Amino acid sequence: QVQLVESGGGLVQPGGSLRLSCAASGSIFSLNAMRWYRQAPGKQRELVATVTSGGISNYADSVKGRFTISMDNIKRTVYLQMSSLKPEDTAVYYCNVVVQTWSGAPMTTYWGQGTQVTVSS
Repeated sequence: QVQLVESGGGLVQPGGSLRLSCAASGSIFSLNAMRWYRQAPGKQRELVATVTSGGISNYADSVKGRFTISMDNIKRTVYLQMSSLKPEDTAVYYCNVVVQTWSGAPMTTYWGQGTQVTVSS
């Protein structure tokens, strides 16, 4: 089994910054990719950013230039640095990881419990 522990959410004023962290632990043979999703009230969950084990990152258009995703392979931790935050960034943010739990195993996806980010004055 793989466990994900998220941290870093909270209340911030528009224009402010926050950094989210998600640490993976458990039976991990290899990490393939780590992602952040978010879900605002009444809306579908959306992909915010992805980083692969090779260091390739992608972002939703709505956060490009404001958010930065990074991964520490040794710590098995993914970060989401969020800057110039807007009220529309308010959502529950979920960590998502794709791993192999043993050599030759299929890739499996795990989700974090979510952390609330509220952008409001």
